[in-house]
Amino acid sequence: MSDGPILLGLTGSIGMGKSTVAQMFADLGVPVFDADAEVRAIQGPGGSLLGAIEAEFPGSTDENGVRREALGAQVFGDAEALARLEAIVHPAVAAKRREFLLRNMDAPVLLFDIPLLFEKGADYVERTVVVSAPPEVQRARVLARFGMTEEKFAAILAAQMPDAKKRERADYVIDTGLPLEETRAQVRELLASLIA
Repeated sequence: MSDGPILLGLTGSIGMGKSTVAQMFADLGVPVFDADAEVRAIQGPGGSLLGAIEAEFPGSTDENGVRREALGAQVFGDAEALARLEAIVHPAVAAKRREFLLRNMDAPVLLFDIPLLFEKGADYVERTVVVSAPPEVQRARVLARFGMTEEKFAAILAAQMPDAKKRERADYVIDTGLPLEETRAQVRELLASLIA
C-alpha cells in the first residue's frame, strides 16, 4: 500500500444518493472534497473567478456571483466557449483539490465527490465508488425535485454515462435503494475494509 491516504472517488447518476453517501463518509470522519461545492464557492458572491469569467463572458456575473442563465446562454452548445470557461474553472478547482490533499495527508482515506468522474476522468483517484439505486427509485427521487420535469430528467440521463456502465467500471458499488441504515452499514464496511 502506498504512503499517504487512499484517494477514493465517489460518483453516481442523478438521484442515486451520492450526497447522502458522501455525508455518511464525512460522519465517519473521512475528509470529503466536493468538486461542485468548490465551483459554487469560487463562482458565488465574492468568488475568486468572477473577474476572469466576466472578462471572458461579459454580462455573466453580478454582485451575487455568476448569473447561471446568462453564462449558460453564452456557452451552451458552443464547444469553444465551454472550453474557454473550463480553462478558467478547472485549474482553480485543481488548486483547491491540492490544498485539500495537503491539509489532510494524515487521514487514512480521502473522498472526492465527483459527479462526472467517469465522463470527465479523474486520474488522481486510486479507487472508485458508485452509488446506485433501481431505476424506479432514481426516477421518483429526481421527479420529486422542485422544477424537475420528465424532459429535463431525460436530458440529464442522456448526458450521463448509464448507471449499469458506471457499476461495471467501479471498484465498489453502494446500493442506495435500501433503507438508510443498510446503506450506512455498507459505507461502514467499505471504510473498515479500506483501512484494514
